Amino acid sequence: MKIALMSFEYPPETGFGGIGTYTWYQARALVKLGHEVHVLAGATVSTRLRSDEHDGVRVYRFRSDSFLMRSFQRLGKYQLWWTKNRLENALSMFQGIKTLRREHNYDLIEMPECGAEGLLINNFSHARTLVKFHSPARLIMPFYDVKRADIRLCSFVEKLGILKAKMYSTCSRFLADEARGKLGIRRLIRVIPNGIDLELFDKTERVDVRRKFELPSNRLMIFFSGRMEQRKGIHLCKEISASILERYEVAFVFAGQDLFNYMANILLPYLKGKKLRGSVHYLGKLSLMEIRSCLRAADIFVLPSLWENCPYSCLEAMAAGRAIVSSNQGGMPELIRDGENGLLARSGDPGSYVASLARLIEDKALRERLGVAARRTIEESFTDTHIAQMSIEYYRECLNSGG
Repeated sequence: MKIALMSFEYPPETGFGGIGTYTWYQARALVKLGHEVHVLAGATVSTRLRSDEHDGVRVYRFRSDSFLMRSFQRLGKYQLWWTKNRLENALSMFQGIKTLRREHNYDLIEMPECGAEGLLINNFSHARTLVKFHSPARLIMPFYDVKRADIRLCSFVEKLGILKAKMYSTCSRFLADEARGKLGIRRLIRVIPNGIDLELFDKTERVDVRRKFELPSNRLMIFFSGRMEQRKGIHLCKEISASILERYEVAFVFAGQDLFNYMANILLPYLKGKKLRGSVHYLGKLSLMEIRSCLRAADIFVLPSLWENCPYSCLEAMAAGRAIVSSNQGGMPELIRDGENGLLARSGDPGSYVASLARLIEDKALRERLGVAARRTIEESFTDTHIAQMSIEYYRECLNSGG
């Protein structure tokens, strides 16, 4: 098959989150299975359509500099930032894929719903398209400090880009149910989780993070990795980390971008005023190599998110064979089976996380058993080629049926 994946997010230039990570893994896995794959990604500045090739994937980047594109800047004056982003994505992706389709006859074009990449192509062309649900604006924007008008407009723009797609998939049963119940999608939504390239993960160069970041060499390490924002549960970590560090001589390590200065203004000053047996460390935003090295150095990975679908932060912790304490919300119970390959804490309840972390701190055998089981779960069900093959089977099923 000849497949195009559209995603503004795509590393390294625009690799901001899980959608870009998914697209990167999916593109390479599809190539491994013998398919021709083109990726149309975004750019940080206006640029003509340019291309490069990586690991057999042809990657195109484009960002429009049209009058209409420049007119979207006015939305910023009204703090409609998310809506502005979706309209810019929609126009750039439409113009870019229109140019590519003059030269290439794609069997299928896949795009995420979050970003509205498919708004114009799904409404003004006859392309065979699939929308993959990752994190719809209507479901995640309430966790951010944004204007209500931005939530309504952005959600409307995204939905217009969703409704005319020919096929739908998503990474969890949870989000499939949410899309049907809250977004009004009545057609089939196939659940195909995210996948990870274990061979590449295992080959990633290791950094001695304890030495590099001056972390205690003799203390058990609890690791949190993600954006320092409410949706990721960072506000819960104030109570969680304080309770743990007052009781145990461990290192609680945080890594991730702190756009809202939560660490500097709230969590770290709060802990500074406490009498702690353990220590807290904030490493800032790290490279992928450093994140993976931290996962390998850690004993426990904690994921207190209030909303998750099928996050790569958890998949990578599982691939590293770590004991995981995760929220029981969203798609997490589809990855973590409580007591089998990790522990589930009650969403939004710091005390539940403290109890689970204490259990793991005090029981090395349990940590090791859960870590081994987590790695085995990835090996059996979440490798990149296994997931790509599931995708290909669904693509063919829908295309053969005229879906």
